[in-house]
Amino acid sequence: MHLVPASAYRRMPWKNGGGETWEIATSPCGASLDDFDWRVSMARVQAAGPFSQFPGVDRTLAVLEGGGLALRFATEDRVALTAAAEPFSFPADIPVDAELPAGGITDLNVMTRRSFGHHRLRRLALAEPALLTSGTDDILLLAWNADVLVRDRDVEFTVAAGDTLHADNPAGRSFALYPRGDAILFAVEFWRS
Repeated sequence: MHLVPASAYRRMPWKNGGGETWEIATSPCGASLDDFDWRVSMARVQAAGPFSQFPGVDRTLAVLEGGGLALRFATEDRVALTAAAEPFSFPADIPVDAELPAGGITDLNVMTRRSFGHHRLRRLALAEPALLTSGTDDILLLAWNADVLVRDRDVEFTVAAGDTLHADNPAGRSFALYPRGDAILFAVEFWRS
């Protein structure tokens, strides 16, 4: 396990040039937007517009803060996301436009190349200690609004608000989670095909 502090997130432009993202982690490490197996990032969305498209990739979004995000698909389907909503998954290679009904937002974006495998993004509201058991190949734990102490066997990390803990090969392990107050923790899990 290793801690990825928010200060180490890599700032880079969106693929379509419409904004900026903070890359939290990629696999393989240092992969570009064209050759990652999976990628986790945060972005500040300030204006309505189209999402970047990524052929052969699946994406999941969660709103971290702000007044919400509305996704409009080419089929005319619309999905409204808020900071209290469950993360939403969709193919990253279809046209999607973002609308901001109440101003700018910050989102969490997880993408996995289908030829590699798949992912799951969960939003966990923690008010008391909890146990998270993993059956995955990789797991990232992003503490959003409060610090969370994470214990794995006899190793423990304090994940400060905004930081991420990354554990590879965690299958069959359980993580004890001790929130410092009411905490929102995002768990990002990856499985290889």
